[in-house]
Amino acid sequence: MLEIRDLHIRFHDADHEAVRGIDLTVEKGEIMGLVGESGSGKTVTAMVISSLMPENKASVTGQVLLDGEDLLALDEKAMRQKQGSDISVVFQEPMTAMNPVMRIGPQVEESLRVHTKLSKEERRERALQALRDVDLSNVEELYNKYPHQLSGGMLQRVMIAAAIVSEPKLLLADEPTTALDVTIQAQILELLQRLNHERGMSILFISHNLNVVRKLCSRVAVMEKGLIVEQGDTEQVFRNPQAPYTQRLIAAIPTRKKLW
Repeated sequence: MLEIRDLHIRFHDADHEAVRGIDLTVEKGEIMGLVGESGSGKTVTAMVISSLMPENKASVTGQVLLDGEDLLALDEKAMRQKQGSDISVVFQEPMTAMNPVMRIGPQVEESLRVHTKLSKEERRERALQALRDVDLSNVEELYNKYPHQLSGGMLQRVMIAAAIVSEPKLLLADEPTTALDVTIQAQILELLQRLNHERGMSILFISHNLNVVRKLCSRVAVMEKGLIVEQGDTEQVFRNPQAPYTQRLIAAIPTRKKLW
């Protein structure tokens, strides 16, 4: 479904590569984890997959294949058609990712306006249903609110609704629960798991939290300094880590921390 081949990313103002020739696959309908410390290259990889990396910031080589089509070879117009329709992103900070002066409804509908010919009424109905699908209530009222009128947990659900409204093939979830308290975090993780099961939507889940990845993901890849040092079945990696870096990460997990 998604296949990354020999991906290299170097920022123009850096003397070394941020990502150094990684290979990674995400199968249809699976939740794949990508873990590592800050600066390991996780988010940069996601930005390149989703074409959110400005060309004037970094040079990129390799292949990013979605159903066999190399996204890096597409021109700007063709890639824009992929964004939101085939690939969607959920960011870490919903308050900064959303337009503060735009009502919730139009922000959820944005990909439908860009990628479909639905009428205004049809877009509204799809947006309302997406808000219901992420377990938000009073969606008619919520539709007309502004981001500052919602809690962090509600905003994260709105962002997920905006990401799934056009039924993408691949969802990139970049640290989607980091800014939330533990209870809301667990609810968002359960929501992602349910959406994956019900829709068969592939998810690349990016996190530094190995506890979360172990619970949520069927497979995991571990990044260190721009390299994938280990990947495989999640339980197998956790029970028998091979790379010294993976061993150190697992050894640092708080043993009494309870997940959802």
